[in-house]
Amino acid sequence: MTGLDAVLPHTGSLIRRAQQRHAAEWARLVSPTITSVQYAALAILADRPGASQRELGDALEVDRSTIADLAARLERHGLVARAQDKADRRRYVLALTSAGLDELQRLRPRADLVEQAMTRSLTAAEVAELRRLLHGLLDA
Repeated sequence: MTGLDAVLPHTGSLIRRAQQRHAAEWARLVSPTITSVQYAALAILADRPGASQRELGDALEVDRSTIADLAARLERHGLVARAQDKADRRRYVLALTSAGLDELQRLRPRADLVEQAMTRSLTAAEVAELRRLLHGLLDA
């Protein structure tokens, strides 16, 4: 146990510190401009072309204003095309552009490097257990 762990032993503090490490590894190994959430959005849209903003927000578990901002940012960068649904004018559908697909393919192996960097000190069984425990926290 480090000195900081003795002072701040709470789970939330550890999760925050792990997230900070993840963000640093992401910026170092993947991209200083495309965030892990933006990458996840690209990956979801590659799997679900034509998903609505709401569907993407649900998949990412982010609120409406966050997903609207994220979609607009990806559109400004030319990675996503956003259009009103012809059947429901309140609904926006999203699709990867060719630049978005290229970016996703470029970043995918780098994202795998972040996973390796984050878990390199753990065994495969410990990684599986960590994921199981985190899912338990999130599902509660």
